[in-house]
Amino acid sequence: MTPTLAAIRFGTGLSPDIAPPADAAAVMAGLDGEDAAAQAYPLEGWVSRLATAREFGRLRRARDDDPTKDEAFREIRRAQTNAYHDSLRQTLARAARTEDGFRERLHWFWADHFTVADGRGYLYHTVAGYHEDAIRPHITGHFADLLIAAVTHPAMLVYLDQTRSMGPNSPRGRNGGGLNENLARELLELHTLGVGGPYNQGDVGQLAELLTGLSIEKEGAPRFRRQIVEPGAEVVLGRSYGGDEPDRDAILQALRDLSVHPATARHICRKLAVHFVTSEPPEDMVATMSAAWLANDGALRPVYAAMLDHPAAWAADLHKVRRPLEFVAAALRAGGAALDLPEERRKLIRDRLTKPLADMGQIWLRPSGPDGWPEDPEAWITPQGLAARLDWSMGFGAWLDPQPDPRDFVEVALGPLASPRTLFAADAAEDRAAGIGLILATPEFQRR
Repeated sequence: MTPTLAAIRFGTGLSPDIAPPADAAAVMAGLDGEDAAAQAYPLEGWVSRLATAREFGRLRRARDDDPTKDEAFREIRRAQTNAYHDSLRQTLARAARTEDGFRERLHWFWADHFTVADGRGYLYHTVAGYHEDAIRPHITGHFADLLIAAVTHPAMLVYLDQTRSMGPNSPRGRNGGGLNENLARELLELHTLGVGGPYNQGDVGQLAELLTGLSIEKEGAPRFRRQIVEPGAEVVLGRSYGGDEPDRDAILQALRDLSVHPATARHICRKLAVHFVTSEPPEDMVATMSAAWLANDGALRPVYAAMLDHPAAWAADLHKVRRPLEFVAAALRAGGAALDLPEERRKLIRDRLTKPLADMGQIWLRPSGPDGWPEDPEAWITPQGLAARLDWSMGFGAWLDPQPDPRDFVEVALGPLASPRTLFAADAAEDRAAGIGLILATPEFQRR
């Protein structure tokens, strides 16, 4: 049972071609070495995606002034749309073929923790590049490095309106403009200390003043703008940062201090346990993880190991509902080598993956707010969401070539977790495609 749980609870599902991790040590060992999945299925980074987004804006303005430029605008719009769907295809290809499913799940967890939603302007189909550059390289390192990379990234600064924030008493601020507290508030409430953490509105305001200066160039590159920095020192959680001269290093020091605060350790360790194990994790699990966090200055690997070493991590009951992305990834993985995700036929990717995910309630790269996608099962087990899952499941078997026997597929997809009822349904299916769909639609496949 342990290998099955390792693949389903801490990975992207079972596969007919790739053996599951044998135990907790094997799950952790998968994080060693190079990021093979990213190398096999590369994703375009932020800088090149942003260049395309800026060119999109330029051509749109040019078309408005000169209708003869319409074709050039349409071409770059198609390129951006294709890149959006391609980023989902590559993400799911990684999940389907990786030998290190825990890394993919950690990538998704941290990308959600540091949410930036696909939107307009600089954020138009560029967010996958932010994930690739700011999140993925740091998920096995220290939280401070991950925090700094995410919070100071141009995508985050644009998403939370930090580029509009300026110190009221700064040279630029005295001529108009004001402080924006969005980034400071989410940094404390979501990214570090947590809701109800040991901070108050005064800390939010002081942190917002400290963060002034974090901005971007017109081309989207990060820039520290000294002329909008609020002068003087700011006191956050009782500690003073900065002084008379604008100092970006003071911001970085505040982020480092927040990264090893006990409240940060507890907040994020509980969030990890809730995401991977159960909605009500044992207190001693969270405490052990938090202790590992603080003893190792926010190094993440010891925290993951502490979670995996707790008995609750290997309880047989499946408490968590697979989010739509996790559900689709697990189905694709169960399809194994019989499944091909076409590289050029983007319409198939849109119709078979992007749109169904949206119908299930998870629009690719577009969570509704900075707190990311919900964890509660009730958010995903809705009449519309279940209907979309069932519809997608029943069509999945037609993708596979050759189509496996449902009696074999149920062993691949669920292993010892398959219930007697599911085994009977696999044996009694009218045809192979229907049997595969019934297996994917079962309650045990919907959970991890």
